[in-house]
Amino acid sequence: MVRQPINHSGLKLWKIYQQPRLPLYFETLRRAVIWPVSVVAKIYMGCLNNLTVYNNKTLENAICYRENKQPLITVSNHYCCLDEPLMWTHVKWKYITNPEKTRWDIGAHDVVFTNYLYSFFGNLSKVIPVERGKGVYQDTVDFLIQRLNLGDWVHIFPEGKINLNKERIRLKWGVGRMIFECTASPIVLPIWHCGMDDILPNTRPYIPQLFKKVTYLVGAPMDFTEDVVKLKSLNKSPREIRKHITDKIQEVLFALREQAEALHGR
Repeated sequence: MVRQPINHSGLKLWKIYQQPRLPLYFETLRRAVIWPVSVVAKIYMGCLNNLTVYNNKTLENAICYRENKQPLITVSNHYCCLDEPLMWTHVKWKYITNPEKTRWDIGAHDVVFTNYLYSFFGNLSKVIPVERGKGVYQDTVDFLIQRLNLGDWVHIFPEGKINLNKERIRLKWGVGRMIFECTASPIVLPIWHCGMDDILPNTRPYIPQLFKKVTYLVGAPMDFTEDVVKLKSLNKSPREIRKHITDKIQEVLFALREQAEALHGR
């Protein structure tokens, strides 16, 4: 079945973030959405399920204590619809409830932004629509590079979709472009999680579950500064550099997967 094109004004709401100053009504609504959603998610994940995070200090340092507004990109697998916002419930309160500090994220325009109400909610939550198949040169990627250049935190699900069958999917190159074109080399932090699809099974009737085991494994920070310098000196094309960066992230994520699954199975 071919999805029909989606055309509604809500898809463009996110461009309000490009204004020098957010309108008061939008800022107020943004806080009214992010704060309660984060609180409910934190209680649900922290109190009603069994979450274990390995190397959490690495994630905490990257989010809370990076120096000189260094940009941060977190990348992870994508196993269920609740990966966001549940992934960040173990992070300090002020970094998940404060709209200025929490992550930017990407959502498929034909899944998350199917009507004006969903689009408005998504934009208030700092989720930006991306069009699958449109490639790495689209407005969403341009905008997130701008946010990284301001020292913000961006999260990417580079598989590009919910991985229902948990296959080894080749990662999308958008993350490679973001890292390559960022003016300051970002911290890239890989994360693999297991058990999120037990909390919200990907089968009907899609009812969130309680007291499920979830495991996060945070990998070591990755720095692509030397890679980019070397590849440029070899006159590699932007396409080749994007591929190199993405392939390297993919290799690390797949290695993390094996470790995370072993830890989760204990």
